[in-house]
Amino acid sequence: MPHHDLADVLHLLEERGFIHQSTDHEGLRQALARGALSAYIGFDATADSLHVGHLQGLMLMRWLQRAGHRPILLIGGATTRIGDPSFRDQSRPMLDEPTIAANIRGIRSAFARYLRLDDGPGGARVVDNAEWLDGLGYLEFLNRVGRHFSVNRLLSFDAVRTRIEHSLSFQEFGYTLLQAFDFTELARRHGCTLQVGGADQWANIINGVELSRRQGGLPLYGLTMPLLVTADGRKMGKSAQGAVWLNAERLSPFDFWQFWRNADDRDVARFLALFTELPIVEVRRLGALQGAELNEAKIILATEATRLAHGADAAAAAERAARGVFGGAGEDDDEGLAVLAVGKARVALGVTFAELAVEGGLASSRSSARRLAAGGGLRLNGQPVERAEDCLPPDGMEWRLSAGRKQHLRVIVTGD
Repeated sequence: MPHHDLADVLHLLEERGFIHQSTDHEGLRQALARGALSAYIGFDATADSLHVGHLQGLMLMRWLQRAGHRPILLIGGATTRIGDPSFRDQSRPMLDEPTIAANIRGIRSAFARYLRLDDGPGGARVVDNAEWLDGLGYLEFLNRVGRHFSVNRLLSFDAVRTRIEHSLSFQEFGYTLLQAFDFTELARRHGCTLQVGGADQWANIINGVELSRRQGGLPLYGLTMPLLVTADGRKMGKSAQGAVWLNAERLSPFDFWQFWRNADDRDVARFLALFTELPIVEVRRLGALQGAELNEAKIILATEATRLAHGADAAAAAERAARGVFGGAGEDDDEGLAVLAVGKARVALGVTFAELAVEGGLASSRSSARRLAAGGGLRLNGQPVERAEDCLPPDGMEWRLSAGRKQHLRVIVTGD
């Protein structure tokens, strides 16, 4: 998108399916048209990687940046210690400071792959709300924020009512006011006038817009994205194996690629619009394909999504590996497969195929690995493993362990 398309970005976001609600749609359109503005989205540091459930927000910010606007990525170093109660039926587990710090480092690495992080025009900025919340006294907070909100109004929000039916601590009840304060602080410190969030953040965003108005601050805008649920009813970001992480340390590029390749047919057009940068005309063409042709559209989706997350080389390697594994060509192409590293000393002492299968996620237990081997489904470099309790040969440095036709693992021997 050319840099001068400041006014067109809202239309682009609507067309691609990013927008659910906005607090003042026409006001926001005019603000975007007037020139570059700063927009923020928040992430609590509850894990050391983001997952594809966060990807919609990152892609929206990527489009805003490409149009010349400045993304602000707020990490909740302070609010992570409380947890957003919105539409949850139980409290989050409390995390200690070293864990939160490690999580922030992991999250920053994902930001850098999707956005340009620098101090130049339109460069994305990463901020931590611990900057202003850690030093904020309780009485000062009540005076600056609390007096502007009635408890009756807060209790009227669906997100709060849902939790009250179970149990809602006073600590969590205050979360929405802390988020409102974040918005006004970002406006004061960085001129930020737009907050973006999931549909479940609507109440929190409205409170920030309202707080700024009552304090006589800048006019602020809010924009929410639709909550994504896959066609088969799963929350976006989850798979049968668990969360679909963006960091390669958590999930290999090959497995990330496979997640997109295995998308439900009904989701392909929507995912192409949201999670790739293909022109919308091409998105519609690919999304309208049927049968075997739709599988090629899924491969394009997988490769484009993986390119953004892990780079062009990793995306190409994952596609080659998948075509080799599933297409019958290039059977020796292991590049891009999930990797299990095993120390040379451990191999010398004896490590069984059953142990490797369990550790590498090919089998849920040793007994299931034994059953797999007994049925001829466990293979080492393409050859059947007759006994799962046999040991990996000590005279090699790299192996391919397979379970059936679709699950493959690179076993790499490390150490002197």
